[in-house]
Amino acid sequence: MVESISATSVLRHSPVLGLHQCKDVGGKKKAVGFVRIPQNDFLCRKLVCCSSLRGVGVGRPLRRILVKAQAMGLAKEAYSYQDEERLPRNFNHGSDSGVDRKPSLWPPENRADNAALQNPLLRQERMGCGWLGAIFEWEGVLIEENPDLEKQAWLILSQEEGKSPPPTFVTRRIEGMKNEQAISEVLCWAREPSQLRRMATRKEEIYQSLQGGIYRFRPGSQEFVDVLIHYKIPIALVSTRPRKTLENAIGAIGIEGVFSVIVTAEDVYRGKPDPEMFMYAAQLLQFLPERCIVFGNSNQTVEAAHDARMKCVAVASKHPVYELGAADLVVKRLDELSVVDLKNLADIDSPEFGEPELEMEFEEEADLSSSTSVATDDDFW
Repeated sequence: MVESISATSVLRHSPVLGLHQCKDVGGKKKAVGFVRIPQNDFLCRKLVCCSSLRGVGVGRPLRRILVKAQAMGLAKEAYSYQDEERLPRNFNHGSDSGVDRKPSLWPPENRADNAALQNPLLRQERMGCGWLGAIFEWEGVLIEENPDLEKQAWLILSQEEGKSPPPTFVTRRIEGMKNEQAISEVLCWAREPSQLRRMATRKEEIYQSLQGGIYRFRPGSQEFVDVLIHYKIPIALVSTRPRKTLENAIGAIGIEGVFSVIVTAEDVYRGKPDPEMFMYAAQLLQFLPERCIVFGNSNQTVEAAHDARMKCVAVASKHPVYELGAADLVVKRLDELSVVDLKNLADIDSPEFGEPELEMEFEEEADLSSSTSVATDDDFW
């Protein structure tokens, strides 16, 4: 009955039914004119084909033909640019439609893939959610932290320098910042680099004297680190403490060689909430930021991790759980987590890794009054 049918393109061209023969009541054949099919709509990631022709006598067989023709048209159009590139560059094609006629190939390139790997199973795991890295903060996440010591160190430094003591809301604001950054940008005690270094060094000396060099794991932290080591997940450590102080602390609790990367105050210019520390750690791990999971204990960490396009697990060590709701996952102890939880966090749906295929579906109950008008010939009936 139907002699020809054209395909629908992503440029919203409406398909047209070609000339065909049909019989009237008297049994005579009549030539029917063109029938225009309603346009298709893109809704999010789904290509929706309006089936408003259902009310004018077009049954399911014709709709199946239409879907098949649309799929063939989409595939043909996706690779039509290859033939267009063979034309001379100076060939005049007339007016420009302003539409990019060179879509990307399918499937899209996966940024996590590494063609140099000879093992296809390793490549598959790398492109999946099994390829991830862990970035830990030090105090309040892996080891116990006493927030009062940090406040006391700033108060003692202000007395030594003859400055007004910082109020509580200021000390909360400078949490996670580098000492130089806090002194120059928030406290405004000095501007010269030499003065900044001197005050920052003195502040660290005061803090270490108050802390006493005693370090111990938080409950569940050592067990979780052992699980990551068992599954060969790379671990990075970031902190705004000086490198010498951090290395002494790592040696004191006996976890030398656990961290693949250590980022300290000397390696970055700014602390939290700037994402510089986490971005630099991901770069040293040679991981994509989207495949790194940050473990912290403050909203500044959550903000910095999200700015770096990383997922964040917040540990409720000094803040209650309800204050850390912006994190992707909140726990009280790290041993509450499993590798499956980390893989679920790394199972992302991002434009950098390509979009899923378009799904074609029909709107079965379409209102004829609201749909695109259908131009038909009276002889069609």
